Amino acid sequence: MKKYDAIIIGFGKGGKTLALELAKRNYSVAVVERSNKMYGGTCINIGCIPTKTLAHAAKLADKNASWIAKQAYYRQSITQKEEVTSLLRQKNFHNLADNPYITIYTGVGSFVGSDVVEVHMAEDVILLQASQIYINTGAETVIPPIEGIRDNLKVYTSTTIMEMTELPARLVIVGGGYIGLEFASMYASFGSQVTILEGYSELIPKEDRDIAASVQEVLGRKGIVFCLNARVLSVHDSVVVYQDAATDGKYYLEADAILFATGRCPATKELNLKAAGVEVDERGAIIVNEHLQTTNLHIRAIGDVKGGLQFTYISLDDYRIIREDLFGAGDRKMTDREPVSYSVFIDPPLSRIGMSEKEARNKGLDIKVNTLPVVAIPRAKTLGDIDGLFKVIVDANTDKILGCTLFGPDSSEIINLVAMVMKTGQEYTFLRDFIFTHPSMSEALNELMNL
Repeated sequence: MKKYDAIIIGFGKGGKTLALELAKRNYSVAVVERSNKMYGGTCINIGCIPTKTLAHAAKLADKNASWIAKQAYYRQSITQKEEVTSLLRQKNFHNLADNPYITIYTGVGSFVGSDVVEVHMAEDVILLQASQIYINTGAETVIPPIEGIRDNLKVYTSTTIMEMTELPARLVIVGGGYIGLEFASMYASFGSQVTILEGYSELIPKEDRDIAASVQEVLGRKGIVFCLNARVLSVHDSVVVYQDAATDGKYYLEADAILFATGRCPATKELNLKAAGVEVDERGAIIVNEHLQTTNLHIRAIGDVKGGLQFTYISLDDYRIIREDLFGAGDRKMTDREPVSYSVFIDPPLSRIGMSEKEARNKGLDIKVNTLPVVAIPRAKTLGDIDGLFKVIVDANTDKILGCTLFGPDSSEIINLVAMVMKTGQEYTFLRDFIFTHPSMSEALNELMNL
């Protein structure tokens, strides 16, 4: 058995950053990662970086090219994506592996006691012990129990589809959530005919209906077909069989590739958490307190594995909470970061922070609402990118911004300005009267906030 000051299971954003922090303080650290293809975590290898690299390439694709040219461009884009992820993976590996205080074990880690982790590597099994253990294993794709999915070469997940080197002429996406929409937008831009099968009666139900309608209209102009109330019954080779829940009609869709974008769940199955006294909730997420301690106070959970928002920057903030608890005043907590903004990288991107109009009204709040079509923004016209809608919800009594949704070019950047105003307690008039550069997308906040 090898003893360390700390063990980190998983090489994600929060875990790798914490490893370097501990090493800086002369802690001996063992980092356990199950795959040599996952050094650096989900974002770098199968999440944010590869999808955004492909989304950018798709935006630049020649929509009038021949099918052969589209196929060649897609293969080139996949190669470029592989080069980017490989470079970042190696950089992240060496950031830790070259540190004399950090040892990386490539294998599957599971608990055999409250402070002992067993690691199954390719040619060996080793026991590691530490007084501090951090779980950073992320999340994994949910595979629904539908007939014909398992071992079907036409069926992909959000991870495996990015390894596909042939552009599918017909892509069926099961699931119209944010992940499904990102891939739909991307592959439609590359040239695939995309059909989305969504089980709900409306698209992205978390968003206000005017925003959702704008998203559906813009993606529809890319040729994406939406089938709502669609319950997938089975998959037979390349045929998806689904039922319309509203009419009970049964339909058959032929596809060259079928993507199941039906959500992700915490990756806890192989950890043997009971052996460590770590409890999970009904969805398999590790239960933590405000300082990320589990029911075993010597073990903490970081990132997606504890449930909640599944974003790299949340994992990074988890690291900050732990750092302050270990070496600072300990007054940083999970609730401190609310509200949190997010972006969905469809084309154009959809970004949001705080409440929707529906949520605010359901709470009985007295609100002011304003919308701004992107076509009315001068910078959008100069970019030739006029699709989308901006929206803000303000508390009529306090003049504080309750929520903001930006569906349009550069929204993933602009939402951060709104977030800073909300976090610092400024009134909406701060943005209404702010002097922005011109022409810029951010100056649209002057007009959006003119309630």
